[in-house]
Amino acid sequence: MAVPVLRGLVLAGGRSERMQTDKGALQYHDLDQRQHTAALLAEFCPDVRVSVRPDQSADLPAGLQPLSDTFLGLGPLGGILSAFQADPNAAWLVLACDLPFLTRDTLEHLVSNRQPARMATSFKSPWDEFPEPLVSIWEPRSYGQLLRFLSLGYSCPRKALINSDIELLAPPVPEELRNVNTPEERAAATQELEQRR
Repeated sequence: MAVPVLRGLVLAGGRSERMQTDKGALQYHDLDQRQHTAALLAEFCPDVRVSVRPDQSADLPAGLQPLSDTFLGLGPLGGILSAFQADPNAAWLVLACDLPFLTRDTLEHLVSNRQPARMATSFKSPWDEFPEPLVSIWEPRSYGQLLRFLSLGYSCPRKALINSDIELLAPPVPEELRNVNTPEERAAATQELEQRR
């Protein structure tokens, strides 16, 4: 069986309420987080889209391809389902836009250990041992599974992974999965990244 093509999805449609400003527009590197994350994905995926709310499409930096949410009010799950609606035959490598420590090497580990016969390939969270749904490869067969979970009232992609047949990998550098959600975390992350340069 042919392995489904791998497309990239940057999740940038959140309301960033804790950060009090759009997390995707923050800049920890040379580009903002939407551009930086899309560039990471482009090394592994021939096509990269940025998941946004319909009202955000016009605000994306030039060169980024928006994928407007068609499943509204579902948080990250809405972005993942909207990607599958756009191309149900692809696998989607999904990344949140608030992961400034994530590197190409960690993504390469995920892609090279991908198991297309399973529903998804995910990293185990270093904080609670559960799958990290927003640093995962979702295979085409997960589309129906996610819709089924949604019909049962579950809109948490992590719950879907926990209750499905997935490949769960130990992250090579656990701290790279750290997401940045608040102004205090942003200040600490900016300082740490500057010290590494």
